[in-house]
Amino acid sequence: MQQEKEKLWAGEVFAEFEKKMEKVAEKSKDKIPALAIDGVHDDRGDGTKEWRADDGLNWWTNGFWGGMLWMLYAETGKERYGEIARISERKLDACFESFLGLHHDVGFMWMPTAVADYRLTGNREARKRGLHAADLLAGRFNPAGGFIRAWNDIPGSGDDTRGWAIIDCMFNITLLYWASEETKDPRFRQIAMLHADTVRENFIRPDGSVKHIVEFDPETGAVRRDYGGQGYGEGSSWTRGQGWGLYGFALSFLHTGKAEYLETAEKIGDYFAANIPEDGLIPVDFCQPAEPLWYDDTAAAVAACGFLELSGMEAVPEDKRIFYREAALKLLKALDEKHCDWTEKSDCFLTHCSGSYHGEQHNHTLVYADSFFLEAILKLKGAPFLLW
Repeated sequence: MQQEKEKLWAGEVFAEFEKKMEKVAEKSKDKIPALAIDGVHDDRGDGTKEWRADDGLNWWTNGFWGGMLWMLYAETGKERYGEIARISERKLDACFESFLGLHHDVGFMWMPTAVADYRLTGNREARKRGLHAADLLAGRFNPAGGFIRAWNDIPGSGDDTRGWAIIDCMFNITLLYWASEETKDPRFRQIAMLHADTVRENFIRPDGSVKHIVEFDPETGAVRRDYGGQGYGEGSSWTRGQGWGLYGFALSFLHTGKAEYLETAEKIGDYFAANIPEDGLIPVDFCQPAEPLWYDDTAAAVAACGFLELSGMEAVPEDKRIFYREAALKLLKALDEKHCDWTEKSDCFLTHCSGSYHGEQHNHTLVYADSFFLEAILKLKGAPFLLW
């Protein structure tokens, strides 16, 4: 009975989301949105927020706009969402041609666009795009350390990131699981699992908190050090990283059945749940000072997806499934009631996101926050389509 009430609530939230997105999708059909910030892109001066065109075709978030549209297509059956989603999917072909701007985030870019397109429509060109991206991702694997390299070095910067891996890549490797399932070639899955095993061993602290960046010796694979990355500092707990780990390991368990991945997802999930503030709103870092209070709604939305995934797994004890579902509900209801802009003055939904703790901008909009919020609402509603 309680779950039916929750599904009803999720259906009402989805209806409101889709009503707004139907107009925003048409308005922004030629864009690949990333963010819109008050005082920077508020051209009317009346509180209106509009998605700007893009942040460069190789920008790592460029799959989330298409992902939102494909989720809406799957749930509503409206062809127009698919038509608009393919506009950005085709634009991203130029990234393959330029090549040098691509890194491990090809999973974030092509899993919600090309792979979603192929899964839902059977589009063979979309399949080709997905497999091309999977080959690029597999090519970043370092066998000495068992990890997928994150970023490329920027010429002239003096940085050496050859041995850097980051927690975010737990999402990118879903592209490799798909490629193995699609082609029956085990090498993609093997690379994904080797990377997940390395992350499990080197990124997860005993208390369940997660490191953002770990640097390995690219020649020997030995661990050199870790970095605070986008969190408050070394040893702290960047909340979006906790979300990547929680949902990412849950997805690795779904794709492989490896029990250690589920154990890791639960360990991270238990830590996250224990640190949810009373008001349900998630800070950028669980270890950040009380002031200034910077939020990251993206972390809340990603974690809600992970909790809901765990709550539906038979391998998880029933009492823990209930616990995880309640944690997801607390996060989603806090976002809906306190940090969501449902007006048509704004293209965006979630209003309090932060790219990183020490970044210049905080409590603003991000397209991937909206995407994970939609995904979580659809999970709660009982929608069957899995984007990752």
